Amino acid sequence: MEPVIRVEGLVKRYGSLTAVDDISFTVEAGETFGILGPNGAGKTTTLEVIEGLQRPTQGTASVLGMDAGGQSSQLKHRIGVQLQAAAYFDHLTLTEILQLFGSFYHHSVPAADVLSKVGLYERRTSYLKKLSGGQKQAFTIAAALVNDPDLVILDEPTTGLDPRARHDLWDLVKLIESEGKTIVLTTHYMEEAATLCRRVAIMHQGRILTIGSPDDLVRQLGAAYRVRVSSDVELPISQLVNGAGSFVNHRNGDQYQYELALEEPATAVLALLGHASEHDIQLQRLEVLPATLEDVFLKLTGRGLQE
Repeated sequence: MEPVIRVEGLVKRYGSLTAVDDISFTVEAGETFGILGPNGAGKTTTLEVIEGLQRPTQGTASVLGMDAGGQSSQLKHRIGVQLQAAAYFDHLTLTEILQLFGSFYHHSVPAADVLSKVGLYERRTSYLKKLSGGQKQAFTIAAALVNDPDLVILDEPTTGLDPRARHDLWDLVKLIESEGKTIVLTTHYMEEAATLCRRVAIMHQGRILTIGSPDDLVRQLGAAYRVRVSSDVELPISQLVNGAGSFVNHRNGDQYQYELALEEPATAVLALLGHASEHDIQLQRLEVLPATLEDVFLKLTGRGLQE
């Protein structure tokens, strides 16, 4: 089956600035595909080319078998794009906004049905400015669904939301995927990408560094766990780890702090506890955490996603 999206050798420059630097990827039908990266990585520019809003400097982008730039007028009837809440009308109700947007397409879904899907039917006569932040974001997704699109594009859909509202939006994205829609979303939240996406492209400074399922990307680290330990005395970490993994250490005031990257942490943890007991050392902290996409990004770029 032909991919829903095929991007090949895509470059987008603005004068001397290269926002997207020779990227290629495909998105398969029915999957949620994530583009994970910090602000300024080129995520939004990539989406704008896919949506037909920007012409590439080099390369090609085809969507649903059509050229994204040359056939954008036909393409708009088959894709749904989430807009920012500020793009909507202040003096129309939610129902009236959706009816207006629906009139722009060959086919549209009744406003009541879309509002029910996103949990806003009871607010159908309300104005957007009266909604909470999470409800506003849910409405922006409702507007992206009004034409019953084959492809839904979400640009950082949960930015600025509190944890409860973010998880509610995740449930909505999962519901849309369960209906057979193809979804492309950008995010700089690694937990969001790991929770929602079948595959993730990690993007940095305009380039895609790697693509894979969240589990596969973490497995490629060769260290499935992070062990963090701190003490008020220096620990012989290299002896205790004994080649089982890698570690970094630094001193913070009177504290010696260590972070170990390990595939199997049990032996190292037992060695740490045994050493502390034998030498009457008080460990201030001992944590065992699974590796995440944050660790993948850190390994690839030398920096964290939020830096």
